[in-house]
Amino acid sequence: MTLPRTPSFRLDGRRALVAGASSGIGTASAVALAEMGAEVTLCARRESELKALAAEMAAAGMPADTLTLDITDIPATEVALASLPRFDILVNSAGVARHSPAIATRMDDFDFATNLNFRAAYFLTRTVAARLITEQKPGSLINISSQMAHVGGIDRAVYAATKHAVEGMTKSMAIEWGPHGIRVNTIAPTFIRTPLTEQTFAKPERVAWMLSKIKLGRVGEVTDIMGAVAFLASDAASLITGTSLLIDGGWTAE
Repeated sequence: MTLPRTPSFRLDGRRALVAGASSGIGTASAVALAEMGAEVTLCARRESELKALAAEMAAAGMPADTLTLDITDIPATEVALASLPRFDILVNSAGVARHSPAIATRMDDFDFATNLNFRAAYFLTRTVAARLITEQKPGSLINISSQMAHVGGIDRAVYAATKHAVEGMTKSMAIEWGPHGIRVNTIAPTFIRTPLTEQTFAKPERVAWMLSKIKLGRVGEVTDIMGAVAFLASDAASLITGTSLLIDGGWTAE
């Protein structure tokens, strides 16, 4: 009898693009991929933060390239990526939250959130996939979504709508690109301590609401996301596409 072997989580020889890499989940995703051997390109608008991160990663034995880019500028993004070798892995962690009661939603906040969370995510994913298809290569494309793509939340109608949209595009893209060996998935975290969530964590009533929903009794840290990113990027997840990996401490279990 020949025993089965666990597929490798290693990513040696694969190129990974991490958008929104300058902080939070994006930084953690970049480190996770680099630890598994991927050649990582850090992408964000803030050049100084990217260079500081790249220097810190290099000092830890994980060299990374940087790409200063605003992914909401679709033509500039397409030009920039066309000038680089293809990426086998994409993690899109770029996102924004502007919360308010739905009745008080401002159009500029709606447009700002939709432009980055959905429109930019859509075209970035499409651009990376198009190159893979042209070169007839497989790939793993991961969008950072949210548990709010699966449930509602206080003052989060706009944010939840953008993440529902990301889940919808992910399923459709997975169907379309599956024959090309391209997998498309989302990771849907609960509240994670990052600069994006600082305002929420500063409100005791919101923290109490979170903890009442999270069955494991704690909010998330960026390290809770790293294993999932490495897993979905790797051959260990070779039959997983069109799905959402919830890292929510049991929030959506009820």
